[in-house]
Amino acid sequence: MFNWGQDIGIDLGTATVIAYVKGKGIVLREPSVVAVDNNTGEVLAVGKEARRMLGRTPGNIVATRPLREGVISNYTVTEKMLKYFITKIGGKFIFSPRIMICIPSQVTEVEKKAVIDAASQAGARKVYLIEEPIAAAIGAGIDIAKPCGNMVVDIGGGTTDIAVISLGGSVVSESLKVAGDKFDDAIVKYIKKKYNVMIGERTAEDLKINVGCVYPKIQDTEMDIRGRDLITGLPKTITIHSSEMLEALIEPAMMIVDSVHSVLEKTPPELAADISDRGIYMTGGGGLVDGLDKLLQAKTGINVMIAQDAISCVALGTGKALDNLDSLDGKKK
Repeated sequence: MFNWGQDIGIDLGTATVIAYVKGKGIVLREPSVVAVDNNTGEVLAVGKEARRMLGRTPGNIVATRPLREGVISNYTVTEKMLKYFITKIGGKFIFSPRIMICIPSQVTEVEKKAVIDAASQAGARKVYLIEEPIAAAIGAGIDIAKPCGNMVVDIGGGTTDIAVISLGGSVVSESLKVAGDKFDDAIVKYIKKKYNVMIGERTAEDLKINVGCVYPKIQDTEMDIRGRDLITGLPKTITIHSSEMLEALIEPAMMIVDSVHSVLEKTPPELAADISDRGIYMTGGGGLVDGLDKLLQAKTGINVMIAQDAISCVALGTGKALDNLDSLDGKKK
């Protein structure tokens, strides 16, 4: 029995769930995948184990990702996943924990309510919500309370959140449903079109991580992958180069660049001047695609920095925001 787990910060991501416990730091980092037996509705595996089952299950077992594009697409499974992770973090709590969860900046009231209800049903005493770009900025070590503009581009699995933050709140923000997953989709489509070979989500993700790029590389790299030949129906091995990945990924990457551009256009001039001085901070796993920072820098003319430990930024920021829970308690649910 533990008594330390009363405050938990959760980055409820489309691709990964990262949890932060006050006084302990990051205690959990698992893929947001759940394997469910369709006949009984029973959860068979969550996280890493379930991810291994993606695309490899018999008919009655379905391995799904209950969050799509940053929001809950399967409420029941999300609730079960949260319950599993909360139990895994702290065994049985003497008191139910207070939980702070990150959400994309442009979600609707209905989507917010779904997150609050799922966390409450999973055993939270009280649920707080924090916008992803604000959590990412805190996690990246930016002092958001000062009256000067900071721009954060948080590229996750399902959404890209772009925000200009000043005095602790976002002045201009935009949430775009183009992020890591869309990069994977673009790779699957490209290989199907060019080679007539079908590959799975996991292979696409491996390609993106190992040879993916959105800005020309000095040295072309390559990787062998296996897929199913759509003409013969047999397994086939092909070699993919990073120059081909550039062709596949440039379209979704440019959508992110265009959104950054449109946020900059809406930014008040004083804050735009601050951003020009201080640069743009990039956080989130999706932002680690090779050359995305260079592309953004080339297109905006503003210095772009990738935050240290970009993948954990949002969770770390949520964790730091837990320190202010007592002052929030009187203000919001």
